[in-house]
Amino acid sequence: MANTSSAKKATRKIARRTAVGRNRRGRMRSYVRKVEEALAAGDQAKAAEALKAAEPEIMRAASKGVMHKNTASRKVARLTARVRVLNA
Repeated sequence: MANTSSAKKATRKIARRTAVGRNRRGRMRSYVRKVEEALAAGDQAKAAEALKAAEPEIMRAASKGVMHKNTASRKVARLTARVRVLNA
């Protein structure tokens, strides 16, 4: 348990930042899920549209510190490759 006032404030800040990060991560995962669902359905147009919406959301999560930028780039690259395979 926090004893000093600064430690109490730190726990409040951590709780706020955790909530913000969790919200951003959940938002990003929702966009990725839409791409995954379109891929599973085999709907190429819907998958491409969902990917177009998901990419900035994933990169935004990386810029806000939710995930590492290389992880975000890898996710985008793999999703793009899967959508491209669906085209062929």
